[in-house]
Amino acid sequence: MKLSLASLALLAASASAFTAVTPAGRASTSLNILAGTQSATERVANVMAALPEENEAIDALVKKNFPGAISNKAMETKIASILEAKGFTPANTLLCTMLPMSLMPVHLLFYAIKNSDELARNLEDDLNKVYGHNFNLGGLSGFPFAGNTGFGAMSAHVPDDGFCLLVHGPHVGISKDGVIGKVERSGIALVDNCCGSAIAASNYLKGITDGGAKITTKLQQFSDFQQGAVQELILPHGKRLNDADNRMKELPYALYDSQDILVRDIINGGKGGIKQGLALLSGIQINTGPDTLDYFHPLRFDYYDADGNVVESMIDELSVSE
Repeated sequence: MKLSLASLALLAASASAFTAVTPAGRASTSLNILAGTQSATERVANVMAALPEENEAIDALVKKNFPGAISNKAMETKIASILEAKGFTPANTLLCTMLPMSLMPVHLLFYAIKNSDELARNLEDDLNKVYGHNFNLGGLSGFPFAGNTGFGAMSAHVPDDGFCLLVHGPHVGISKDGVIGKVERSGIALVDNCCGSAIAASNYLKGITDGGAKITTKLQQFSDFQQGAVQELILPHGKRLNDADNRMKELPYALYDSQDILVRDIINGGKGGIKQGLALLSGIQINTGPDTLDYFHPLRFDYYDADGNVVESMIDELSVSE
């Protein structure tokens, strides 16, 4: 049987996909935990130097609408310092994230990946540069769809003498005009929805509470399983959202309350896999336009010991004035 050059090239590419490669200058783990002697605080300082300066107008706008929020720039600097004091280093820490996947048109997806302006990934991208590639357990709206099995798989990649930094939370946009649930995107004229999955679930719920929902036989579809689950998990918050002064502002907090229960249950179920310790950082990601800093409203920053017990809340250390 003769194979064309194109077929041979395809076979070669397929074979190379299964060839183990150790990136230069990194530890020999598939997740690329960062090797070297540079500390997390040194690495984060380098990352922060590349970010834009604080925009006073945007800073005031975000903090007016989301009291307790701090810029990613300030928060990431504090996280590195706090965890470094507990023994977390780039060489022994696995970054695990449960952050939202994006809903966007396919023709924009390559653009977003190529230009690294995917809104829900900004915080994750920054932390990648400090702690190495992350193990992703999240899905639509930030729900931990990988569940107990995913957490167990992630735990197996943590070094025996190492730690896990787990970051989770839904995200919400705020435009420069102060519209919550909307945000400017790089290279796109349309001021877009943020988060699309959450807003779709909110609209589904509103249809139920307003009595306008249509009867359907498609209650659960595998082809859209995650969105169906998001819609089910938001159901308990129907009255809360209807009573809110600003539904889009309340929406990420409602999502967070459901996610917080699930994430802590997953950690508790897999606590036997915790090595030296685990830090859980969770809250609301607040995305702004492409030329301004993103923000985060931290709602939980807990430290779990090697036995899987929460032994310290570090949230107050993040709440110190910038």
